[in-house]
Amino acid sequence: MINEINIGLLGFGVVGGGVAEIIHRHQDDLNHKLGVPVKIKKVLVKDATKKRDTELSPDIFITDLDEVIEDPSIDLVVEVIGGTSEAKQAIEKSLRAGKGVVTANKDVMAQFGHELLKLADEHKCDLFYEASVGGGIPLIRTLEDGLASDRIRALTGIVNGTTNFILTKMKHEKKTYEEALAEATELGYAEADPSADVDGIDAARKMTILASLAFSTDVSLDDVFVRGMKEIKDGDLALAEQFGFTVKMAGFAKKDDDGIEISVEPVFIQNSHPLASVNNEFNAVYVYGDTVGETMFYGPGAGSLPTATSVTGDIVAACRNLLLGVNGKRLHAPQYTYKVKNDNQIIGRYLHRISVKDEVGVLTKLASIYSNHGASLATVVQHEGDSNGGVDLIMITHSISRQQHLDIMNELHNTPEVNGVVSYYRVEGENR
Repeated sequence: MINEINIGLLGFGVVGGGVAEIIHRHQDDLNHKLGVPVKIKKVLVKDATKKRDTELSPDIFITDLDEVIEDPSIDLVVEVIGGTSEAKQAIEKSLRAGKGVVTANKDVMAQFGHELLKLADEHKCDLFYEASVGGGIPLIRTLEDGLASDRIRALTGIVNGTTNFILTKMKHEKKTYEEALAEATELGYAEADPSADVDGIDAARKMTILASLAFSTDVSLDDVFVRGMKEIKDGDLALAEQFGFTVKMAGFAKKDDDGIEISVEPVFIQNSHPLASVNNEFNAVYVYGDTVGETMFYGPGAGSLPTATSVTGDIVAACRNLLLGVNGKRLHAPQYTYKVKNDNQIIGRYLHRISVKDEVGVLTKLASIYSNHGASLATVVQHEGDSNGGVDLIMITHSISRQQHLDIMNELHNTPEVNGVVSYYRVEGENR
């Protein structure tokens, strides 16, 4: 009979400290829910002698991972180290030792989740990773349990709080990108090196995790189409407002008979769509199921306590499994063969902002380019000329393939009447 559950906590940074705080502060609640106390027995850190603002005993801080792995009294390992190599090794060692793992590591789960889940199955251990996506939003558990009886067809969402915060400040407070990024950094929403966020890599990792789970297949991070915030040009946010859109860094994953498509990129989203009103550091994900229809999950996508709350939720789930003797009973093998769509099979609407020479016949020339590639135009707008003798033409297509879009872009770049393609965006409306 288990009288208490002991945890080995790997890492004591922002999230690790939050987990320790929640477990200490909510001990009565955890005891009530589980029937036994939950204790942090050891904490792995780089410097055990460092003075810390915590109620945990200094004696439990260690620097050797093996002290956690080889301790038979530790029932569960919580990995919040961050990074990839060291964290992956720690998770592997824990699972091979027969210890269940809770992780918040999106980098590891996006790149190595398939093999780690297989390893967990082999060693009859739990591997929970709710906090790897969406901060405090219970997305993973919802896809695994709440919507387990449904067949998920698509996911659409804002899954990076940093970029959403920056775009919110740029739109509503007219701040420059640099000013908005500086504020995000000051508030702790952006890292010292924000490239993973603003280049779309962080969101791509999260969409890989979600799509793998939602579509029950081994999605590869390498197959995610990614464009970052640097693709947003001066005047694009104002242009979006003019046409009734909002610019968002959004992730998309869709599965049909042709295969799977996944992308992360700045898009024009109609203001009438609920995602357009998701602001600041908040995240939101739409899930489209065959039977449930559309559901939306909204909440804080970043921060110590929201993420730590998700980690602690996984701890409770893992503890329950240990107490019931059913840990490691969940099969993680993919159900479907992974098949990726090609550019001819990926369909969407596009907005092209094109700088052209202010000459007679240019519009006719451009219209013929779109027509020759089988693309019909929903909207054509000409802006006033600039001091260099050029004008911006805004072309919004009806639904075309990504390949048609790429072919049109290539021809526009090689057309003498065109000064250049200033920017382009996927256009998203009410329905995906």
